Amino acid sequence: MQEQTQIFGIRAIIEAINSGEIIDKVFLQKGLKGDLFTELEFVLRQKSINSSYVPVEKLNRLTKGNHQGAVAQISPIGFHDLESLITEVIESGKIPLFLLLDQLSDVRNFGAIIRTAECTGVNGIIIQKKGGAPVNGDTIKTSAGAVFKVPICKVDHIKDAVFYMQSSGIKVIAATEKTDNTLYDISFKEPCAIIMGSEDRGINPSILKVVDDKAKLPLLGEIESLNVSVACGAFLYEAVRQRLS
Repeated sequence: MQEQTQIFGIRAIIEAINSGEIIDKVFLQKGLKGDLFTELEFVLRQKSINSSYVPVEKLNRLTKGNHQGAVAQISPIGFHDLESLITEVIESGKIPLFLLLDQLSDVRNFGAIIRTAECTGVNGIIIQKKGGAPVNGDTIKTSAGAVFKVPICKVDHIKDAVFYMQSSGIKVIAATEKTDNTLYDISFKEPCAIIMGSEDRGINPSILKVVDDKAKLPLLGEIESLNVSVACGAFLYEAVRQRLS
């Protein structure tokens, strides 16, 4: 199984980015200064690469080498272009079924969702470049290798992906408790995309304003929400049930 790889050192990371290496996330030491560090920050912004500032102890845990205040994670997969993928799926004659993840942050949830997506015939998963869980060794392990079988697209903003899908004839459905509709009131038989929100905040309110439909799972117990990967599985298998009936 292919595992995540790391690059450490400011100059090495800059050179890797400029050579076209697929960088999933860069960890930067809090409070670090210097011309080379500033250059790295500029390149990360220019290429819209996900980064976060962390204490030096975090970097020391990530690598035993001389990290110089920066550690990059190389993605174990290549990402697909959203527009090309949508065109390919539509031209194949399949009824499109896509999954959008709005800043899901837990890598194990991410991996579990990818595994379920592969089992339910999802044509592609769309994630945001910044703020979401990385594709790393934990993602690969939890997905049982499904991460290599389901196309994954990275976009600047989930809302842009929503608009593009709608213009391509794909209905966008938000999985949210902020509705009276349950998922059993919604048709998944037509081309559609399901949006799942982050573990703590759910779907961004600005995205909820532009979706075509909203649906929730009926909860009959006292706990007010399900784990996001479990909820996602329920939505995807309802889509499968409708399409098979």
